[in-house]
Parts: sequence; structure tokens; C-alpha cells
Amino acid sequence: MELNNLRPSIGSTKNRKRIGRGTGSGHGKTATKGHKGQKARSGGSIKAGFEGGQMPLQRRLPKRGFTPIDKVEFSLVNISQLDVYEAGSVVDSASLVSKGLIKSDRFAIKILGNGDISKAVKIIANKFSQTAKDKIIAAGGSFEEIA
Repeated sequence: MELNNLRPSIGSTKNRKRIGRGTGSGHGKTATKGHKGQKARSGGSIKAGFEGGQMPLQRRLPKRGFTPIDKVEFSLVNISQLDVYEAGSVVDSASLVSKGLIKSDRFAIKILGNGDISKAVKIIANKFSQTAKDKIIAAGGSFEEIA
């Protein structure tokens, strides 16, 4: 075997389609563009959303609202959901995900005061409602706010 007789294996390469090279090629005459019309011309393309001169959908619908840049989204957890933990355990984002109380730790976590908690646990979260703080302390637990 020499460098001058190396060939790709059979079937691994394919000749490119040469269009507009006569009728015998099978892609001659109109060169796979059909007959006449805007799309058969050079540079003839229709931009996305064009509806033939009719007012396009993105202009027919009203503009509404805006998305604030600095919006913080929270995963909400109620106090009543935290009763699945044993007394003395630490509740943080990783443990909330493992118990299935939140889907992922991508968002900040806010603890809300809906329901009751009967066990003393240490809760680490980004925000707490005032009623949640009161109920955690009343149950003998503690909380820590992280930024």
C-alpha cells in the first residue's frame, strides 16, 4: 500500500449534485427550481412571516407587557410540606430536590407559612414569609436566610 493509491472505501463518498448542466444530467433546464415565479429567480426569497401582502400575524397581534430584567423567580415551599423531615435535620435546596418538594435548585427558594410544622428543623432558604418565621421558631426550629 502506497500513499498514491489510497482510496476511500466503496460507498463512503458521494458525488455532489451538479444542477443546471444539461437535460442529460437529470437536473438541467430549470435546475430543480420549477417554472418561473419569484422563487425561481436569483435572489428571490420570501422573508419569514410574509403572508403575500396581508398584514402579518406578528403585526396583527397587540404588544402587551414586558419582561423585567431583574425579576427573581422563586420556588415556593409551604411549612406544611416540611413535616416529612425528621426533627433536628437541616433543610436546604439539595434536600428539597431529593425529597421532590421542588423540581430543581435553579430558582431561589421562598418558605411560606401555609399549614403547620410540628418538628424542630433548621431551614436554609433565600426568603421567608413572616408567618413562616414565626411558625418555625414556635416549633423550636431555626432558619437562615441566604442571599
